[in-house]
Amino acid sequence: MQAARERIGAGVHKTPLLRAGALGEAAGIALHLKCESFQKTGSFKARGALHRILTLSDAERARGVVTVSAGNHAGATAWAARQAGAAAVVVMPTSAPHAKIEAVRGYGAEIVFHEDRTTLFDRVAEVQRERGLTFVHPFDDPVVLAGAGTCGLEIVEELPDVDAVVVPLGGGGLLGGVATAVRGLLPTARIVAVELAEGPGMGPALAAGKPVPAPRPAGTVADGMTPPFVGALPLQIVQRTGVEVVGVTEAAIREAMRALMTRAKLVVEGAGAAAMAAIASGVVRFEPGAKVVAIVSGGNVDLDKLPEVLGS
Repeated sequence: MQAARERIGAGVHKTPLLRAGALGEAAGIALHLKCESFQKTGSFKARGALHRILTLSDAERARGVVTVSAGNHAGATAWAARQAGAAAVVVMPTSAPHAKIEAVRGYGAEIVFHEDRTTLFDRVAEVQRERGLTFVHPFDDPVVLAGAGTCGLEIVEELPDVDAVVVPLGGGGLLGGVATAVRGLLPTARIVAVELAEGPGMGPALAAGKPVPAPRPAGTVADGMTPPFVGALPLQIVQRTGVEVVGVTEAAIREAMRALMTRAKLVVEGAGAAAMAAIASGVVRFEPGAKVVAIVSGGNVDLDKLPEVLGS
């Protein structure tokens, strides 16, 4: 993990850890927000994507990279590839959020649209074989997880007596990296993973002992939490480290988005509000006065969704 931080270095931001006094008081805790919404490309994904691309050989970089994503990983990989002078192809569902499609285009990557979300990974495998590209996995690659885990290193360095870290959970890349980093430095700290109650992936995977298909609720504002399955590596990390897994509803996420916008002045996407939603809704509780960090994983919300969220 330390090697990952040295490698990505000044290429990414050391994001702020902000005290959220009023929001924390409502839950009876000392709450801090790790604002990955201020990261390059607007989400934590820049850490893992850049780390993976910086480990490519010269030949791999010359051939280019390919990835699959409906959102933040798509933009992060496109950005990281441009930083390294590599071409990037991104397979995206046709229903991906408009803001995230435009971000990928803005970073100069080629987009291959695919209609069926259930076969997105099959499509990216086809593109990889046809063009000889290197696949940058969004959440099931140890190099990507090591990059994401640098977020956890920063949390512990700035708040070395943190009692708990609450992490949004989609495919598990952020969770896997942060859990590994925090457990390595603070073995007794609680780590809580928050997934979408209407589309869980980790809970069913734990019950089955392997990744299983995850449902995707229609019209969700938390698109960053709805991959087709969780990664095998994040699942192993959860099993090994004893991470707690809880679910939050779409309604709780929307309420947390409003709270973060009005009380903390943070514009966040649905996945970015999930940790706050778990705390505010009471699905996870802590000892009074506990020092808790909620990771605000991203801020790339479609502007046309804000009136709906703020008015709901």
